This record gives sequence, C-alpha cells and structure tokens, in this order.
Amino acid sequence: MGWFLLGAPWDCSASGRGEAGAPAALRATGLTSLVETDLGDADTVISGGVRDAETGVLALPSTLAAARSLTASLTAALRDRPGSRPLVVGGDCSLLLGVIPAVRPAGLWFVDGHPDYLDGATSDTGETADMELAILTGDGAPALASLAGAAPMLEPSAVVLLGHRTEDLDPASAAEVARLPDAMHRIAAPELLAGPAAAGRAAAGLLDGDGVWLHVDLDVLDPSALPAVSYPQLGGPSWDELAEVLAPLAASPRLLGVSVTDFRADLDPSGEYAERIVELLRGIVR
Repeated sequence: MGWFLLGAPWDCSASGRGEAGAPAALRATGLTSLVETDLGDADTVISGGVRDAETGVLALPSTLAAARSLTASLTAALRDRPGSRPLVVGGDCSLLLGVIPAVRPAGLWFVDGHPDYLDGATSDTGETADMELAILTGDGAPALASLAGAAPMLEPSAVVLLGHRTEDLDPASAAEVARLPDAMHRIAAPELLAGPAAAGRAAAGLLDGDGVWLHVDLDVLDPSALPAVSYPQLGGPSWDELAEVLAPLAASPRLLGVSVTDFRADLDPSGEYAERIVELLRGIVR
C-alpha cells in the first residue's frame, strides 16, 4: 500500500508555539521522500487564545474550524487515493479531533507520554492537547465530542494507551491517570520499558475490528532522547525502544494510517532531532 503525506500545522495553544513548524522542518529533512505524494498542509492554524466561558477550552471556535478543515482535507485525500494510507504530521496531538472523524477507525493505538484525559475544568491551560483522548471517548466539550456526529467517536474499549507515565507523578497527573476509563486498554511506561517489542505485540492483539489508527505523540520519548517537545517527562523509551514498540503496529494489516505530533521544531536549530524523527518514520512508512 502506498502512503501520502498531509501536514497539519496545528498549535492548540494559539500562541505560535513550535509544533506548528514541524511539518515544514520534517519536509526539509527528507520526510517527503518516504511517501508517494505530499499533499501540503491542511488549514489548521489556531488563533484566539481565550478560554471558552462555558467549557474552559482554549480557542474553542478556532479549534472547531481547524478540526473541520483537517477532516475535510483528509476525507478528500482518502476519497481520491483509495488504497493509500495517510501520514498526518503535526502540530500537536489534538489534531486527532480532525483525523478521527475522517478515518472513522474501529480502534486507536495511542502512544503518548501523557494520557490526555483532562477536561476544560481540570486542565490548567485549557489546551485541547490536555484532553483529546477524553474528547474522542465522549468525555469533553459537547461541540468537540460530536465532531463526527454522535459521541463518542471511539469507545474506551477501542483504545490502547501506550507509554503514559504512572510513576513519581504529581497529584494532578495522578488524578488524570485515575480518570481513565476502566475499559480502556493500557500499557504504561514501566511495562513498555520492560519489553518494548512485547508491548507492541500485545497492543497489536488487543483490539477488534478491521481498521486501527496509530497515533504517536513524540513526548512519549524520554527527554534524553528528544528534549524538543512542549511537555517533556522522564521515564520514557529511547529511540530504539520506541521503534521496537511501533514495529508490530506498523506491520499490522489492520493499520489505516499514522499521525505523528508534538515535535518542537523551534527547539531543534541544528535539525538533528528532525533527522531522527524521519529515520523513525522510515521504519513505519514502508
């Protein structure tokens, strides 16, 4: 199966933070050579950094517009390229609010250092990157949770969360982990580090259904491997360990496509981390 590239310069902080520059930085480092077609960027620029009074979500109107734009771009690309898989490069992880309504997967492999299961009341910032997994599984601002029609977009049992930290957490982070639904499959960072390849194989076998989306938030990596993220957190895998986790998921015949997010290009002036990301993706997009 072939691959096409779609950029999503999505920054839910509406501050011009460095994630929005990731698609351009990765293209400059050779990302386009991994795919058959580069479709450019969807219109996902988010502005208006004010928290919605009712939901507590930052930049809610602009986020809704960005999600709908990404859904429309990805839907058209999938229609025009039947049989091809999308590689969606962000931007931050809440771009999934635009991806999932277009792809409508049966399941989601969600690789992230954080569970992203806050809401507008519990998030300090109101950024949708704090809460997109909650929104996708029906626990969030109604306007966002219903982007694909009826909520939830995904049942909690259709999600495998991999790599989130569960040790040495501050009280707020521990409370976020405690909010996760019991039905959601989880392979936390300590288990993942104990056997990266085994963790990937386990995740590959946990979900039912014909099509699964793979989402990789690069802050799952330990900061010693990738410091160029907005919210680094100790206790994550190395590059090689992450590649071992992803290999069984990338090889699955049920894989629909991949999203990669949360690389701060502005914190990588030499381009060394962009090169490492492209090398990681070379093992996935094949």
